[in-house]
Amino acid sequence: MAKTETTTVSIRTKGTLPRVPFASIKEAILGEKYELSISFVGPTLSRTLNTTYRGKNKPTNVLSFALSKQSGEVVLCESVMKKEYKKFGMSYKKFVIFLLIHGMLHLKGYDHGSTMESEERKFLKKFSL
Repeated sequence: MAKTETTTVSIRTKGTLPRVPFASIKEAILGEKYELSISFVGPTLSRTLNTTYRGKNKPTNVLSFALSKQSGEVVLCESVMKKEYKKFGMSYKKFVIFLLIHGMLHLKGYDHGSTMESEERKFLKKFSL
């Protein structure tokens, strides 16, 4: 588990993740004081969370949970991301960054649509190293 002052990353899978500037992305989107937990989970936990909170009985690539105005969690499913990244025409690392940005924008209050997509493109350009 990696931890900075307000960003915690936990890995609950056996795979290897790409090097991603988690704290920098979080600070750019949510601010320095926002407390964020980022979890990489397997498909069983992803399915359970997706079923419980969205009524969809399948694992999903990313889920976001706002815990308060200044804290939240982004849950990413490694196996789903590895199955999907090529469909999006991205490298695996870029797709992880994209989904992380997507989840954080939901925490910031964005809903799917053109405004969110514009913000995703802006941050993806900034952080796709």
